[in-house]
Formats: sequence, structure tokens, C-alpha cells
Amino acid sequence: MTLVFIYSGEYAERVIRNLINDPSFCKSCGLYCDYCKYSVYSYVRNILAATQLPDPSKLPAFIDTPEKYMPKKLPKADLCIASGLHKDLLSELPDYVQKFGIEGLIVPIEDFVEVPSGLRKQVEEKCEELDLENAFPKPFCSLEPAEDKPIISRLVTELKVGRPSLETSTVNRGGYEVINHVIVRRSAPCGSTWYVARKLIGVKSRRENLYDAVAKAHHSYPCTATMSVDPEVKEPILHVGGYIIREEVEKALKQAEALN
Repeated sequence: MTLVFIYSGEYAERVIRNLINDPSFCKSCGLYCDYCKYSVYSYVRNILAATQLPDPSKLPAFIDTPEKYMPKKLPKADLCIASGLHKDLLSELPDYVQKFGIEGLIVPIEDFVEVPSGLRKQVEEKCEELDLENAFPKPFCSLEPAEDKPIISRLVTELKVGRPSLETSTVNRGGYEVINHVIVRRSAPCGSTWYVARKLIGVKSRRENLYDAVAKAHHSYPCTATMSVDPEVKEPILHVGGYIIREEVEKALKQAEALN
């Protein structure tokens, strides 16, 4: 699985730094860091290029010649991940990446203002015309494998990012069931799952304690999705990301309970 990134803004950089497992990246635990992730993986060799384009606010409102702002060349790769781009550049991206032999395009939607539904549909239709695999996960941590998208599915299964997946175990302590171990099988692309997992240790498995601990950890990392209400999902995309990790923690606890 090989990747190229074309991006503007900090979100894609966060994903890149998580994938390469940059040892200076996750500082959320501060002095209490136990280096839970830094010897576990590195996908630095999978990333063939990462090109940062100008911030959309510094570009003309309408761009007639998008090729002027695109990178001159890209290596052939399985997937392009595009984030934070000017709308006119994003609309031209399917033609552009296919020219270099790239077989799929992922456009994470962390903010609906950056990728409104009309633009998403336009880019999606263009990808379909070009037979370019595509996905527009809202948010990126909702991405799951799909039979009709084998290349994109490889990102989830091989690089272990997308919708989080956890394993947990519990012990009885002081009359309460408490989480004593968490294994991250698949992380949110931004890396937040590792931080949430770390913060679950010692938490009572009762729903009220669990929900509070997950919400605090998810907000503290912090999630970079927008807090503005998305017109499609009717609530902030950040909340959707929070529900996803909460559901996966509950699922992991139920699986652990079934094994006991």
C-alpha cells in the first residue's frame, strides 16, 4: 500500500505524523507518557510524497488554471489522500491524480465547509467516470473496508487506520469492574485512539463513567473535526467522531465479557 498526500492545513499533517509514528507527535500524556505506540509500527516507507498546497484563503476565490497550483509531478501510488484544499483544486484532483497512475482518492471530511455536499458529489461523479476508487469519510475515523473498494480497504486493513478497533480486559477492584488493559487494533487516522485507550485504564466500565472518560479523552487529544452543525448529519462532525470511539469501546468491552 503506497500513499501520496496533497493537502493544506494541519489535519493531513496529523495523519501523516501518526502514520510515520513521529516520536515527537503525541504529547497528550505529558510527563505520564509511557510510549505506548512508539515501537509498535511505522509506515514511513508507504508514504511516497506529501505536498502542501497554499492555504485556500491565500488563493483567488475562483481559480481558472488549477494546474498552476498543483505539484508538477507525483509518484505512482495506490492512493491519494487530499485534505483542506481550495474547492477549485479539489474539483480537478481526480483527473490530475489519475494522470500519474494513482488508483484511488480519499477526501476526509472533517469540516463540511471545506467539502460541501455539492462539491463532494461532483468529485465523486468524476471519480466514477474515471474508474477511480473513491471515499469521502465523514469523519475520517468512519472509514471501513468495503468489498467494492479493494484498494481503499487495504489502507484500513494493512495500515490499520480508519474506524477504530480495540480489545479490552477488566478486573474487579473495590467491588467495581475496572478496565485494566486496552489494545489498539486499528486507530483513527489522526492517532487519537491511542490516547483514548491510554485514558481508559482504571476507568469503571459502568456506562456513565465510560462515556465521561471517552468524551474527555476525545476532546483533549483534540479531535480536529468541526464543532459547527453539519447540515447532513444534523450535528457537529466532532460529535460523530466521539460516538464512533464510544461505540467501539463498548463493543470491545462486550467482546471481553463474552470471553469471560
